[in-house]
Amino acid sequence: MAIKLKEAGIDSFVILEKASEVGGTWRENTYPGCACDVQSHLYSYSFEGNPNWSHKFAPWNEIQAYILELTDKYELRPHIRFDHKVREAVFDGDEGLWHIRTENGDAVAANAFVLGTGPLHVPLVPDIPGLDSFKGKIFHSSQWAHDYDLEGKTVASIGTGGSAIQYVPEVAPLAKRLHVFQRTAPWILPKPDRSYREFERTLFRLSPLLRKLHRGWLYVRNEARVLPIMNPPLAKLLERAAMLYVRHCVDDPALMEKLTPDYTIGCKRVLLSNNYYQVFNRPNVELVTDALTEVKEHSLVTKDGVERPVDVIILGTGFHADPRNYLDELSIKGLGGRDLLEHWAPGPEAYLGISVPGFPNLFELVGPNTGLGHNSLIFMIESQVRYIVQCLKLLEKREAKYMDVRRDRLRRYNEELEHRLENTVWTSGCKSWYTQEDGKNIAIWPGFSFRYRARTRTVNPDHYVWTPRNETATVDRHGRDRDPNTDRHRRAGFRRLGRAH
Repeated sequence: MAIKLKEAGIDSFVILEKASEVGGTWRENTYPGCACDVQSHLYSYSFEGNPNWSHKFAPWNEIQAYILELTDKYELRPHIRFDHKVREAVFDGDEGLWHIRTENGDAVAANAFVLGTGPLHVPLVPDIPGLDSFKGKIFHSSQWAHDYDLEGKTVASIGTGGSAIQYVPEVAPLAKRLHVFQRTAPWILPKPDRSYREFERTLFRLSPLLRKLHRGWLYVRNEARVLPIMNPPLAKLLERAAMLYVRHCVDDPALMEKLTPDYTIGCKRVLLSNNYYQVFNRPNVELVTDALTEVKEHSLVTKDGVERPVDVIILGTGFHADPRNYLDELSIKGLGGRDLLEHWAPGPEAYLGISVPGFPNLFELVGPNTGLGHNSLIFMIESQVRYIVQCLKLLEKREAKYMDVRRDRLRRYNEELEHRLENTVWTSGCKSWYTQEDGKNIAIWPGFSFRYRARTRTVNPDHYVWTPRNETATVDRHGRDRDPNTDRHRRAGFRRLGRAH
């Protein structure tokens, strides 16, 4: 977002970063085996290709180095305020400004406010009775205790998601005993990873066109993976291939059964690994499928009454994916004092995953229903950034104080999403972080990512209410800004102004 703002000639901006360095996911997650499950040349910016990736799927430290390099290349550090965790953002309709306050008391007034918080950064700690009473070592995978030696320890790993399947194979050879606690088995396919040869990296350096063609091929191949997700009969064929993979890797038939999911493939994120299943052939590794009922000072107890003494607990339990959880410490108030999380109580919704009615000049990156389970999220983010820059240019061109997406446009958009989600694997009955309790999918874009790129290529001004700079905000009888989406006269008046221009 910052790079494209500068490219558009917009230099008056600030990045409020809660940590002391850039990087997000790739700053936080440094556990053994940590790597991306999207190909390196696709999990990077289209305008900043890197010919030097060491592997088809980059490890975390290479991605972090890439981010650091671009931060310096584009001279972004003067715009960044580190250790500035945002606590409050309030929109003033009269001024057309967002007033933003950070945890350390600093204040920022801005014409536009972009939420680039990311959906997976607040660790999810399971609610297991007695967890706080454990006397041994305990840490979340995203807060890996690198100074703690696992050699010869009895280890409990809770969770079998994307992080766990990467660190478990690294922990198993070190541990005296490793207990892997599985609530739900994930679908896992082989990871087509390998190192790039030196001559390949040289070719990529000498020929940017060749590198872009390689990236394009990866994109097309990944895009095809959405087909079985959108068509459950095709998903059954993919399931058979995945089950063959389990049988190929695991020796014990009883273990095969436990490691085989009971839900349609694609309903949760499909994971990639070449060494996870094989871990359970080791004599020092146990797969535990009985539910955890209690944690004692030095042991874990399961529903069947078995108590397992352990030295250390690793929480591979993922992150809070629902914005009502990971944004719960940030108060965002729009027109009329409307609170964003209260507004989202029935479920998070945003037009194109970017704009929310009643919250003018607020833009989201990776908002509701813009996540992907089959391709690179970088593609979606670049689409959103392009759209937001267009919005900012339109605000200037129209001499508008703020823009607010129309409620009817959001309603039609969500009806379309719900229709496209029908008869997909996401509505086949399984629970995942893609959905909320009532089964509504709040995270995933239902279909090809190039369709999202097409939808966000151009901003349609008619989908927004535009308030001119010289107009005072209408207030209700309580003295609060009135939402222009419900102010018929004000909206009609600006339509006349729009035609005059």
